Amino acid sequence: MHRRFLAIWFRHLTTDWWVRKHPELKDTAFLLAAPERGRMIVKAVSSAAQAKGIYANMVVADCRTIFPALQVFDHIPGLERKLLQALAEWCIRYTPVAAVDMPDGLMLDISGCAHLWGGEHAYLKDILNRLRAYGYDVRAAIADTIGAAWGIARYGKITAIITPGTQATALMPLPPHALRLDAAIIARLEKLGLYQVQCFMNMPRSALRRRFGQQLLSRLDQALGQEIEVLEPVCPIIPYQERLPVLEPICTATGIEIALKKMLDKLCTRFTEEGIGLRTCVFKGYRIDGNIQQIQVGTTRPSSNAAHLFKLFELKIPILEPGLGFELFILEATKIEDIPITQDALWNESAHDDVIVSELLDKITGKVGADTIRRYLPAEHYWPERSVTIAASIQDKPAADWRTDIPRPIHILYKPEPIEVSVPIPDYPPMLFIYKGKLHHVSKADGPERIEQEWWIEEGLYRDYYCVEDDKGNRYWLFRSGHYNSREPKWFMHGFFA
Repeated sequence: MHRRFLAIWFRHLTTDWWVRKHPELKDTAFLLAAPERGRMIVKAVSSAAQAKGIYANMVVADCRTIFPALQVFDHIPGLERKLLQALAEWCIRYTPVAAVDMPDGLMLDISGCAHLWGGEHAYLKDILNRLRAYGYDVRAAIADTIGAAWGIARYGKITAIITPGTQATALMPLPPHALRLDAAIIARLEKLGLYQVQCFMNMPRSALRRRFGQQLLSRLDQALGQEIEVLEPVCPIIPYQERLPVLEPICTATGIEIALKKMLDKLCTRFTEEGIGLRTCVFKGYRIDGNIQQIQVGTTRPSSNAAHLFKLFELKIPILEPGLGFELFILEATKIEDIPITQDALWNESAHDDVIVSELLDKITGKVGADTIRRYLPAEHYWPERSVTIAASIQDKPAADWRTDIPRPIHILYKPEPIEVSVPIPDYPPMLFIYKGKLHHVSKADGPERIEQEWWIEEGLYRDYYCVEDDKGNRYWLFRSGHYNSREPKWFMHGFFA
């Protein structure tokens, strides 16, 4: 596939955004400034202010001298990156590879994408028209290389779409700035009268390296396609992803379901061929007004069954707000795992009971949330609050067996809570105790059971546990921290029996 890149330049990125938030500033001369070494320095200017001869990095006091009616607002640190990040994510509807080009641009790898819009001219026109409709003053160019597209978008004057293989001709009349060179190199080039790329493009490389350094040669090679340059997309390409552009915006739940089924079938076919299944999956809908809607589902074990996964998504489709309609759908398997060989007949009628349980859990979590259902396994620790661990999936195996030789409460507090007790003899169980302001009279008691913690984890006192029953038949698990001969032994509530 022949590589093609699209560079987008936002000429007044932050001030255009400011006008979107404050429409009354349209066609008004204003700037954004920030304090620097005791002076207010211009960080960005509106197009109206630029027409008055005001530019970035000027002192605000000097700008007011040029145009006294100038309006000044505080610059928001980090605003440029935040805006470009959001715009790059918006551009994913046009290509899966969209990168931020600080401080005022985007770079898209559009290889194999433009034909979906009827060619590069229609593709570029659609992007620019939408960005301009949002209020951004933009320029753009398409070329074979990142460097050529960048330079032509900012300094080109003939055409925005460079025919494949002709980037060298397109770069010749441009100034050295178009090669993304450091200011010091540009100054040396201009001092020698080299005001266009064609003036030094064909000079001996040894002479250019000796006079201007390696950067000039690297940037020139990148622009001409003789050196590889890689983009860093804002959203790394997910190997297991399906994209579905639509000819007409989809607004109905039925249309969304048809699109989702089609994408799930393709994705699950790949899963079946590779012997894997998804654990989490995200379904995104890109609206024509720039808004992105998404829903996510998860499974308790790897799944490659499209029908089961669609039922999980079906519960959440009503959450989506299509607005004026979706123009692109993306389905991403964000977490995948291998499917064990024992699951060959996972979804047929003779499936094992644990598979049926997995299906049921997936449906329940889809309705009430994944955080409401947990599976606990025994852990090899003496301290009761450390003796259980949360399983990551239904397939996790316990590292030890549950202890059944002595009674344990059904509900153990994550953190023991202090109580007040009264004991007849120091080493006896309590006669009564006060828990959360309520007095309990003990009628029966059993213990003590001494439990010590692992010395290699934490140093501290041992615990003497008692199973007690109050006069109303309620049973509790209490413990005394440390020896009864200590000056102030402390008692705690740690669990409740059925």
